Amino acid sequence: MTGSSLLAGGVHPAVHTLDAASASADGVAQFAWLLLALPLCGAVVLLVGGRSTNKWGHLLGCGTVILAFCYGLALFLSTTASSVAGRVQELHIFSWIPVNALQVDFGLRIDPLSVTFVLLITGVGALIHVYSVGYMSHDADRRRFFAYLNLFVAAMLLLVLGNGFVTLYFGWEGVGLASYLLIGWYQNRPSAATAAKKAFLMNRVGDVGLAIAIFLMFANLGTTQYSEVFARIGTLPSGTILAISLLLLLGACGKSGQFPLQAWLPDAMEGPTPVSALIHAATMVTAGVYLIARANPIYDLTADGRLAVTIIGTITLLIGCVIGCAYDDIKKVLAYSTVSQIGYMILAVGLGPIGYALGIIHLLTHGFFKAGLFLGAGSVMHAMNDEVDMRKFGGLARKMPVTFVTFGLGYLALIGFPFLSGYYSKDAIIEAAFGQEGWRGWVFGGAAMLGVALTAFYMTRLMLMTFFGKQRWKDLRSSEGEEFHPHEAPAVMTIPMIVLAIGSVGAGFFFTSDNRIARWLEPSLGELRETGHGPIPQLWLTVLSVGLMVVGAGLAWLFVGRKPVPVTKPEKVSWVVRAARYDLYGNALNEALFANPGAALTRALVTADDKGVDGTVTGVAGLLGFLSSWLRRTQTGFVRSYALTMLGGSVLVVAALLMVRFA
Repeated sequence: MTGSSLLAGGVHPAVHTLDAASASADGVAQFAWLLLALPLCGAVVLLVGGRSTNKWGHLLGCGTVILAFCYGLALFLSTTASSVAGRVQELHIFSWIPVNALQVDFGLRIDPLSVTFVLLITGVGALIHVYSVGYMSHDADRRRFFAYLNLFVAAMLLLVLGNGFVTLYFGWEGVGLASYLLIGWYQNRPSAATAAKKAFLMNRVGDVGLAIAIFLMFANLGTTQYSEVFARIGTLPSGTILAISLLLLLGACGKSGQFPLQAWLPDAMEGPTPVSALIHAATMVTAGVYLIARANPIYDLTADGRLAVTIIGTITLLIGCVIGCAYDDIKKVLAYSTVSQIGYMILAVGLGPIGYALGIIHLLTHGFFKAGLFLGAGSVMHAMNDEVDMRKFGGLARKMPVTFVTFGLGYLALIGFPFLSGYYSKDAIIEAAFGQEGWRGWVFGGAAMLGVALTAFYMTRLMLMTFFGKQRWKDLRSSEGEEFHPHEAPAVMTIPMIVLAIGSVGAGFFFTSDNRIARWLEPSLGELRETGHGPIPQLWLTVLSVGLMVVGAGLAWLFVGRKPVPVTKPEKVSWVVRAARYDLYGNALNEALFANPGAALTRALVTADDKGVDGTVTGVAGLLGFLSSWLRRTQTGFVRSYALTMLGGSVLVVAALLMVRFA
């Protein structure tokens, strides 16, 4: 696909509403709730069944997601067989929140966009589940791990299938909970617990933005259902539309790891590698892209909102590339690669009608090659006693040929090697970015092109340090003092890697040939139209992109491939490398601007509550206690004391009357 044929929003077919309890010609769609029920039931059985399910729990976990994929495939075929007008359906399941003016139905929206995500989530998710059977084979709590994976998939499916923003929010929070459980899987590691808490808290920042956006929709439109919101959004003032779009963007930044909320994503590598693949490839991080694409009727009405999305995507793709060049941890390099590639997707959907489909296409191709890369990294770790430092690798291509080939194909797809998946999807985004008017085209297009060179550099560096050169692991020991004995992973791990490698090679051409995906997504994202090119012809953009890819890979070979790799990272480095090693001071910035002031405010409020509110209550209680104690001493029980008190009172009354009389 190229920039000459992209999407334009504005025309959305009517929604055909179904009822889950009724019989209808839409036989497959009637049972779409099974997509949620299958993995959710798997999670419940494994969690409630406890250790009695240990022997077969992993099989149940895999089976539920595989069945969900099979049903998703049947739903896809059923949807493609329908007319264009019939491809958007809503399945009403039950009335969820019937409270006066707030009427929220729990239902599913079945359209090309949601069905596309269903296939990606269940397809790649099923491969990751199968891979996990081998990867987690020695974990005593494997059954519980598969329960969390099932819960994650169920929540993600609810997120993309929900027919309104409240239903989406329910799935959104479910994904956050499941990711917290999975990232912190290794509970004996303080770093894993910290990473899980960090992901949970930083996602809450974005979630607040999404929640406020939903509040604004209900306050101004009286509804949160997609079909009604999109039909009425044009009646709102431009300022309100802009506010909603920016708040939705904040939610997307949190879940998709975009600037300035990207710091949690690399730390999420503390979880098992299948979790990294699930979060970074096909599910959680794509939720923000889905949210903006789904809300395209809102963004079509606000140019400033789209500009903000594009700026965030551009900044993030460069941040991810720069930091990825400096890390030696194989999983963190891939994590920052994900940050960068999601930045490309956010950039694309921020371009508006001409970019919605491009962002989704890159999301799909990225799901194949990034999942394959993470599973390949897991295979390397499996063979190297869970070691992640690439400086301790080297020469693994000869020991792990299947991993090397599958990982290499994912690497080529990621850097945009001609005619592999990433080449088709990323180049189309670059062309669309250059097609923007005035300075925007040069800034956004130039940044996207620079990202090509940086991506080729850090990924080639990763390949060289891991699979080529001297076998440095021969002279080293693991952190537990054990020798390294690298070997190929078992078939249950390599088969999913091979399947994903095939997708890394051919998915891009398949999706973009004859604008296949763009036309398929028309009912969800708008009609297809021809658009003009930017200041640089398409052919020259392609040549420039491939040339920068070669330059980036060549520089990596000059710096890494030509000379021995030191086992310890050099300390005398440039300020750029030093800044990249500290995540471009993103964590320090967040702590200085948000975490430390927030902690100081919390301490001040606690002090005010303790000394002010509690102090006042305690002081009043003490004063009353003192007064009551003093008064109690006057009650002696002697008649003479009471008589004397009465006499004294009488004298005071008489004195007061005389003073009034002679005044």
